[in-house]
Amino acid sequence: MVEGLTDYALVVSPYGAVMSTLIPQHAFEAQAATIQQLFAFSTKAFEGFEKLTALNLQVFKATLAENHALAVKAMSSRPDELLALSASLGKPTAEKCLAYGRHVQEILADVQGGLTSASQSQTQRYQKDARGFVADLTKAASSAADIVVTE
Repeated sequence: MVEGLTDYALVVSPYGAVMSTLIPQHAFEAQAATIQQLFAFSTKAFEGFEKLTALNLQVFKATLAENHALAVKAMSSRPDELLALSASLGKPTAEKCLAYGRHVQEILADVQGGLTSASQSQTQRYQKDARGFVADLTKAASSAADIVVTE
């Protein structure tokens, strides 16, 4: 190996000296970091899914209870009271829909914020690694230029 080459191996073939890819340990470390980041993303997304599921279950239970109470009230009321009862349901239903939408938006914003910050840190790491790769490759190329391969 050429002095200064720590991450790359020089392969001599019938076609001349060629710089090979990363040494297996470095490739393994890069893959392990990528897999770890994938699991972090998956965990954050699943936490959001859990929150949405819990919210939907809570809304479903509340809706069942309210509809049961409404049905009991409708069965015990007179026809003229039914019209007033049905008219009184519009505003509370709209408010509940808006509240549900706000809860969903909060959950999605939390998940998006977590994924965005994780992806930004990962992007910065990739950029740093790429700059290091180019610097090492430049050093290796200048060192390898001094080697003459004869057959």
